[in-house]
Amino acid sequence: MTTTSSAACNVLVGVLALQGSFREHMTLLQRLPGVDVIEVRSKEELASVAGLIIPGGESTTMANIAERWGLIPELRGFAQTGKPIWGTCAGMIFLAERAEGQKEGGQALLGGLDIKVSRNFFGAQINSFETMLPAAPEITQFGGEAQFRAMFIRAPAVLEMGPSVQALATYKLTEEEQQAAQGRSEVVVAVRSGVLLATAFHPELTTDTRWHQLFVDMVRKHTLEPQQQTTPDLQAILGRPPNRPVDMPVYGKEHMRIEAL
Repeated sequence: MTTTSSAACNVLVGVLALQGSFREHMTLLQRLPGVDVIEVRSKEELASVAGLIIPGGESTTMANIAERWGLIPELRGFAQTGKPIWGTCAGMIFLAERAEGQKEGGQALLGGLDIKVSRNFFGAQINSFETMLPAAPEITQFGGEAQFRAMFIRAPAVLEMGPSVQALATYKLTEEEQQAAQGRSEVVVAVRSGVLLATAFHPELTTDTRWHQLFVDMVRKHTLEPQQQTTPDLQAILGRPPNRPVDMPVYGKEHMRIEAL
């Protein structure tokens, strides 16, 4: 595994825990050294983290809950601070500047990522699938195979990208999919632009931690230099014990770990 100069930096990463696969993200993050993880449901929790993951789930439901709890302005404010954000599946839709296939009335988008996405590009739940995709150098720098397992569940796809956006993964469409996509031969399914990362698939549902390593590395590089960084005092930051205290066995890394296949 390739190490970076930021590898020793201890960081606090939050996972938006309104709906969807937030627990799965937390499980993989807890396998990585030097990472503290909390569920984010309040503006105080959001303000405390150095990076945020917006998980997969039902994007309209997540947006409605976030609006009901008054989190949309806070999330937009977080994005404007320039802190790293990673959106998976529904999270990709949240980060997109433009989206098609929205339900009537649309949904709140955080924006910031200069892409246009198709909300349910790959169809309904019954059309969900998994495949192996080539791993970009940003992923293979952490070791492992030259491919990665990609799970698509009612997944979006990137239709357009701005010049500042880098494609990290592309999916070649089948003949049937090409016909439905009006002749497109492939679509982008993972992108990065500065501190923003988005994937149409669900790395958190596999045992491959490399996408999470990439995001944590982005967060580390965005925070203070390693010698200046200290382990965050979660109780002092939040004014109460964290929602998943690490000293309780049920939330310990051994309990949360995923067995290797």
